[in-house]
Amino acid sequence: MKETKMTRDDFMSFFRNDEQLNTLSNDDRIEVFSQIISGSSDFTKELFEEILADYSNSDLEVIDKNNWTREETIVAFNVYCKIPFKNSSKTNPTVIKYANIIGRSPSALNMKIGNIGRLDPELKKRGIVGLSNGSKLEEEVWNEFNGNWEKLAFESELLIAKFQNTSIDKTIDIDWESKTGIDKEAIVKQRINQNFFRSTILSSYNLKCCITGLSIPQLLVASHIKPWSTDKVNRLNPRNGLCLNSIHDKAFDKGFITITPDFNIKLSSVLLEQKDDKSIKNLFISYENNKITLPDRFLPDRTFLEYHSKNIFIN
Repeated sequence: MKETKMTRDDFMSFFRNDEQLNTLSNDDRIEVFSQIISGSSDFTKELFEEILADYSNSDLEVIDKNNWTREETIVAFNVYCKIPFKNSSKTNPTVIKYANIIGRSPSALNMKIGNIGRLDPELKKRGIVGLSNGSKLEEEVWNEFNGNWEKLAFESELLIAKFQNTSIDKTIDIDWESKTGIDKEAIVKQRINQNFFRSTILSSYNLKCCITGLSIPQLLVASHIKPWSTDKVNRLNPRNGLCLNSIHDKAFDKGFITITPDFNIKLSSVLLEQKDDKSIKNLFISYENNKITLPDRFLPDRTFLEYHSKNIFIN
């Protein structure tokens, strides 16, 4: 399929529209221009300079900005997983935090997150699309780490520590002085994996329990569909996770409830036999056969849900 390219007329029709132009900061404009030059449009640097001169905006200039490195792109993938895609913006505190860490502007990192979003098939299925332009490096990083979540979690956090000129163990909230005779590296990896999985699952569900809609992060759990202990390969797979409140997480873990492959909530006979109990009625019976709220990305794997229904659910 032939790729559509932005022409000079298309470009000028947008950037001469005051209402549209005023929605962009100067940093945004420069970043858009940089994307056009490095992307698939038919712009050349000479034409770009001509347009800037024609536009007569003294605040804009052609900048020789270094291309994104593999390390920066891996960190951007990390951030992509950590924040709800719909909440990604140059004013998002998490975007600002990591932009400062890698030495990029929040606008640039936000645009990179959008570029990564274009590669996510789950977003496309939900009608949520990222930016249409992007680089080959983004595709390479996506192909390398999508599905290899443990590698992404550890390598990206290692790079984040490196960008901050510190060691990765110092980024973990652990009192190392009180720990003796331990495998420090194993503990660091475990904590990083747990934090990454939690951040990815909660952000995918927009920080809301998929059963009740509860949105207090301190009461939410990144629950594994196939238990951590039984499936090492999918321990960090976001499609092996649900965002549940602490009560329904425990009920799911113990098999009192399950989620069917069609994403319906199903209660065990243990709960149904106590349907007259007010607490049981309010906490469980009222949600029987409801559909869960699906995530914006990383849709639960139906085979994992089927496994839970057959092997953990008390039928």
